[in-house]
Amino acid sequence: MPKIKTLKAAAKRFKRVASGKFKRSHSHTSHQKLSKSGKRRRGLRGTAMVSKADTPRLKRMMPN
Repeated sequence: MPKIKTLKAAAKRFKRVASGKFKRSHSHTSHQKLSKSGKRRRGLRGTAMVSKADTPRLKRMMPN
């Protein structure tokens, strides 16, 4: 049985945590920050978890 290769685009965007879930960063944070309110920018700071519906797809993309 051949090894399953990791999808590199997914590996750059997501990290697996110890419980098996995936961590992701927020979108809309790279530019045009002055048009967003401070409350919205603070909410976009940090990371979020990938939804339960998308987790099986990510497990296939990132087998290791």
